[in-house]
Amino acid sequence: MNKTFKIYAAIFIIIMVIMALLEVNKKEVTDWRKNFDVNEKSPFGLFIFNEEIKHLFNNNLKKIDQSPYDYYSRYKKDPHNILVIESDLDTESWNKILDQVSKGSDAMLIVSRMPKEISDSIGYYDSNISFEEQNVLKLTDRKYQNDFIKLDKFPSGRGFTYIKPEVEILGKTVEKNNEDQANFIKAKFGKGTIYVHCEPLFLTNYYLLKTGNVKYAQDVFSYLDGKETLWFVESNTKVSNFFMRFILSKPALKYAWWVLLGGLALFVFFNAKRKQRIVPIMEPLKNTSVDFVKSIGNLYLQEGDFHDMMAKKAQYFLNRVRMDLLIDTQHLDEEFVKKLHLKTGKTVEMINEAVNLIKKAQDPYASVMKEDLGRMNNLLDEILK
Repeated sequence: MNKTFKIYAAIFIIIMVIMALLEVNKKEVTDWRKNFDVNEKSPFGLFIFNEEIKHLFNNNLKKIDQSPYDYYSRYKKDPHNILVIESDLDTESWNKILDQVSKGSDAMLIVSRMPKEISDSIGYYDSNISFEEQNVLKLTDRKYQNDFIKLDKFPSGRGFTYIKPEVEILGKTVEKNNEDQANFIKAKFGKGTIYVHCEPLFLTNYYLLKTGNVKYAQDVFSYLDGKETLWFVESNTKVSNFFMRFILSKPALKYAWWVLLGGLALFVFFNAKRKQRIVPIMEPLKNTSVDFVKSIGNLYLQEGDFHDMMAKKAQYFLNRVRMDLLIDTQHLDEEFVKKLHLKTGKTVEMINEAVNLIKKAQDPYASVMKEDLGRMNNLLDEILK
């Protein structure tokens, strides 16, 4: 184990210890959101109500996890009770509920808002909102006068502002500084009855756990008869099929899991960076043509074959004259000298001397000296300059 790895391990352990201490000393934060979720144990969830509802309806209750529209489109039911608690239903589902009520079913709708076309059909037009911090929910029936519930945490303050004369008021919201306003009504609709309560808070965990508050809920549901009750439940909690769902469902395990993944990612990052293979330096290819020419030149000089070198130089010169100047080099006569003189502008004497050296180089029996090679090389280069 090298020194670098020990340093990383020590840093990781220190971070884990700090995280654990923060987790142990972390204060529980209460979620006061009004979620109305049957699986939530937060103050405004419906966990307690969900556990006790079977006793309220004498075990004659069925939970439906489909929308009313989907359910009644598939099943035909005899007259029954319908329960909806603060669910965001679409207009088609509300219309399905009204259709069932018109055929003889009874509906208990405990919702703070309802589409206007539905409320108009029932017999009220709007709801009033009060901003008092506390109020009391009471029922109008004398036999329930002693059963009330005090809302001291975030009451919605909702109540019905206009109610048709044929609609019966079953409950009111009582406030210290305002007039009483109806919050629980009963309306005949076709062959059935619709009950609407606009303050669902009384069913939440926070209020049901308070002594005496359950009696108010029992009184509200007592208006429904003993028929089978269908409760259309809208749960905010979806069951995940993810293989890590157990670990991610527990805050401590979830926290440890993410810390572990973060530590592994840091370890891999720094370790890979430390052991990265060195990229080799690629030198560009060298131009060896000049070196090759020098080597060949040195070879000829060492051999002392000046005649062969003159012959190759002459051959190269005549080839350039043919290609660049377009002059025939088959006969190195006065005509050739004249044409080369006109195209290069060099003197006739210089060209004649160069031609004589070329002829000497082409004669395999001619005797040449080193000075002849040097002179011819200078003359030919000067002519084609």
